[in-house]
Amino acid sequence: MPSHSTWLTFILGSMKDNLDANVEAIGHSLMNGHPPTWMSFEPIVAAIFVALIVLVLALLARARLVKLDEAVIPDEKLSLRTFMEVFLGYFYDLAKSMMGPKRAKKYFPVIGTSAIFVFFANVMALIPGMPVATSNLNITLGCAIVVFVLFNFYGLKENGWSYIKHLAGPAWYLAPLVFVIEVISLCVRPITLAVRLMLNMSVDHLILSIFVSLVALVIPVPLMILGCLIVLIQTLVFTLLTTIYISLATEHDHH
Repeated sequence: MPSHSTWLTFILGSMKDNLDANVEAIGHSLMNGHPPTWMSFEPIVAAIFVALIVLVLALLARARLVKLDEAVIPDEKLSLRTFMEVFLGYFYDLAKSMMGPKRAKKYFPVIGTSAIFVFFANVMALIPGMPVATSNLNITLGCAIVVFVLFNFYGLKENGWSYIKHLAGPAWYLAPLVFVIEVISLCVRPITLAVRLMLNMSVDHLILSIFVSLVALVIPVPLMILGCLIVLIQTLVFTLLTTIYISLATEHDHH
């Protein structure tokens, strides 16, 4: 087993032969070109695991909200419903302050889903032995590409040809140079989203795991506190940039 193992590593290790037989379906890594191994399934399964957790929690919270008589009365203590309301309400207010209530409501499913998936994937870094999907570049890049495709789609849908035209800048004689610069800047966005999130979460999880393995009590507590801040900050940064990109792409010319 590798030195940095999780419970998921041991589960997949028990199916090593079957995974090796089907590993070619994953394909080679785009970053380093290395052939995949049975361990290449771990970040994918970890991401699916987080997605299932989010889905279950969302269904449980929704079950409370569909009961109108109970939904209008706030819970007396912190509950799943209260957490979801506060957490998603914060990011909705953030989106509303950037793009107005109409567009915020329209695009919040993407923004809210990004926030809650990244948050729960990051939280796994605070639990020793848990797989952290966002510490793998393939997962973070996949999330960033989804955001990239969607905000460009929304921009084209809202503004049509004007969305492509604005990349050329206001002056026609500078259009060839400005267009190339703007396209490069546009394509760099998913890379910065993915790399920033992956590096912060992988380093945080690795340091916390090392200290917990050395000293199980007291000493890892400050690192846990720092880890909580990193989880919140990285969730905020990823969601904030997603909101900004969607806001800029769907902003009409007259604005």
